[in-house]
Amino acid sequence: MNIFELSELSLTNEMTTILIENEKVRIERIISTGQISDWYDQKETEFVVLCDGNAELEFEHNRVALAKGDSLLIPPHQKHRVAYTSSEPPCIWLCVFY
Repeated sequence: MNIFELSELSLTNEMTTILIENEKVRIERIISTGQISDWYDQKETEFVVLCDGNAELEFEHNRVALAKGDSLLIPPHQKHRVAYTSSEPPCIWLCVFY
């Protein structure tokens, strides 16, 4: 798999592909094309790398802009949501949950 390959993408729905998963870790590739999310309150730590595109994550008291190549560590139970994702270029996220 090439993480940048978008040929199977419909570009209207966000697409999540689980690359690796076991009892301790889950690695996902997520393609966003303008979608936003509701609030998350996760049990896991999440390490996020934005491989392409631009995005904004909103936390309870601040908002963080991400550009291609930026990464962020989100501790367990830190409420957050995806407030913006670019559609051109699409956002390609690599997310590691542990």
